[in-house]
Amino acid sequence: MTGPTREREREEAPVEQESEQGREGVRACPECESSNLVKSEDRAELVCEDCGLVVEEDQIDPGPEWRAFNHSERQEKSRVGAPTTQTMHDKGLTTTIDWKDQDAYGRSISSKKRSKMHRLRKWQERIRTKDAGERNLQFALSETDRMASALGVPRSVREVASVIYRRALKEDLIRGRSIEGVATSCLYAACRKEGIPRSLEEISEVSRVERKEIGRTYRYISQELGLEMKPVDPKKYVPRFCSELDLDEEVQTKANEIIETTAEKGLLSGKSPTGFAAAAIYAASLLCNEKKTQREVAEVAQVTEVTIRNRYQEQIEAMGIHG
Repeated sequence: MTGPTREREREEAPVEQESEQGREGVRACPECESSNLVKSEDRAELVCEDCGLVVEEDQIDPGPEWRAFNHSERQEKSRVGAPTTQTMHDKGLTTTIDWKDQDAYGRSISSKKRSKMHRLRKWQERIRTKDAGERNLQFALSETDRMASALGVPRSVREVASVIYRRALKEDLIRGRSIEGVATSCLYAACRKEGIPRSLEEISEVSRVERKEIGRTYRYISQELGLEMKPVDPKKYVPRFCSELDLDEEVQTKANEIIETTAEKGLLSGKSPTGFAAAAIYAASLLCNEKKTQREVAEVAQVTEVTIRNRYQEQIEAMGIHG
């Protein structure tokens, strides 16, 4: 009888202890005895919701000293070093050896140690990539970073381009195609996914690959990976083109109005968005008495004057404007 009784006591003891701890953990307001206490993170105070009494103040904030405004920023920032990134083949997790031949105090190291550090750096670079796939990824991501810097696109585009390229490499879509071509097409796809207005002409200018190959590879990659790409909105090009042409906001508003009206009538179907936007800007500049020549607009939009002329005629006819 003693054995089962002791086992029963052991099982019941933790339950009683937990309930006592639970009762001790309940806090109440000393003024109105309410348990509706709210912690104010910005003021480090514990406040009663019912009577407004500040129960505690000057609390120690155990949170980080940095601020995050959304979930992605909160995930990136950490106290354990630099955040991981998709823009590097190893996600930034490997170590690096500085190329300065100095010690921790900034003093020059001896020639013997200098040669030793040179050998260490050499082997460090070699072991960073363990196979051909990682070497492929390293070269492609460096090319993507170079082109993204030249285009002036935000970091989010580089991240998306890196993820798309990793998927293409995993699905073995790189075989038989140039690394530069696939990397450039992934960057173009990332620009479209993030809503950053960059045309194929602009992408090909910073790439080492011809425009035709970029377009062909982009169509193949997007089809094989199932990337859902919406048609590019010509209005996204208007602010940048107007800024480069030094046009007022009135022209920008009028150009957007022309694009909306003519697109509703079906004129945008099958047309280049950059040419369509350029023609709308040209028409708006004439209507707002801030005339720009077709050549000036064509150089900024990187289209031909013939394209602007044709789209311009279609747009003014659809708008009911003559002359």
